[in-house]
Amino acid sequence: MITAKARAVFSPTDKFKVTTIERRDVGAKDVLIDIKFAGICHSDIHTVRQEWSETVQYPITPGHEIAGIVSAVGPEVTKYKIGDRVGVGCMVDSCGECQYCLKGEQQFCEKGMVGTYDDTQRFGDNSQTQGGYSSHIVVKEDYVLGIPEGIELSEAAPLLCAGITTYSPLHHWGAGPGKHVAVIGLGGLGHLAVKIAHAMGAEVTVLSHSDNKREDSIRLGADNFVNTAEEGTFARIANSYDLIINTVSSADINVTGFLGSLKIDGTMVNVGAPAEPISVNAFALIGGRKSWAGSMIGGIKETQEMLNFCAEHKVGADIEIIDADHIDEAYERVTKSDVRYRFVIDNSTL
Repeated sequence: MITAKARAVFSPTDKFKVTTIERRDVGAKDVLIDIKFAGICHSDIHTVRQEWSETVQYPITPGHEIAGIVSAVGPEVTKYKIGDRVGVGCMVDSCGECQYCLKGEQQFCEKGMVGTYDDTQRFGDNSQTQGGYSSHIVVKEDYVLGIPEGIELSEAAPLLCAGITTYSPLHHWGAGPGKHVAVIGLGGLGHLAVKIAHAMGAEVTVLSHSDNKREDSIRLGADNFVNTAEEGTFARIANSYDLIINTVSSADINVTGFLGSLKIDGTMVNVGAPAEPISVNAFALIGGRKSWAGSMIGGIKETQEMLNFCAEHKVGADIEIIDADHIDEAYERVTKSDVRYRFVIDNSTL
């Protein structure tokens, strides 16, 4: 076994503590990664605080936005070599045999993808998975992503979740020239949605409930900014957008108003995941043959495509690098939307 330095919590109300975790020895098709940076995703906070589920396995080391350097490979590994720049996202395994895995959409594995943390290695030794707030991780080569030159490792880390979470629906629903894309919320997800949609050639509008991020929206690539709190806004933007990416993790939004801002045949896609249910008036959909959809991450193939696209277009996350002693503070700031736009842990400080 390989002993890795880590930060973990031992209960839903715990602070992060210095600890060690055990990684399996490098197998024939495994890659050992020296983790340099780990992004902090709001999903990490939801999970460790049991806001989504009460089945969290403690102690837990979160983190599924992982960027680092290959430090060892198994004898049958063909895709990577020592010294390669690599990343790991939200999954580290799947069955590899079902219809979705065979299509390269492992995130929809019929037997359930194996999450990077707080999951069980169902296709391995049944051990608990632990995430990227650690010094090393061992992952099957088929679930390791290559990080191209042209993106700093620190700025690439959030792409492994926030990047693919926004790229996938933009790609799936055809964002590009001639399409008008709106992004609800300018946070960790939203700022990358703006950058990627702009790089795809779409006209981009940011929909926000205040003017605080108007200048940032334009700097990041948005063509327009709309303050949805202003009176009469939803009447003004009715029938405006082909695609809306909703990045906010709150159920307290004007769903009917946003759906009304879609053109006929338009789609609003939820990528934010609030703990509370959201309801919709059916007439907001049927009156314009509109769709309200959901999307999560992408498969390995699409995630690699996203990284290559971002490298080509010089798209990285806007980040604030922190040391490991400030993870708890960062969590509190994330819940208050007090970061522009993604915290990334310098894992040399573990």
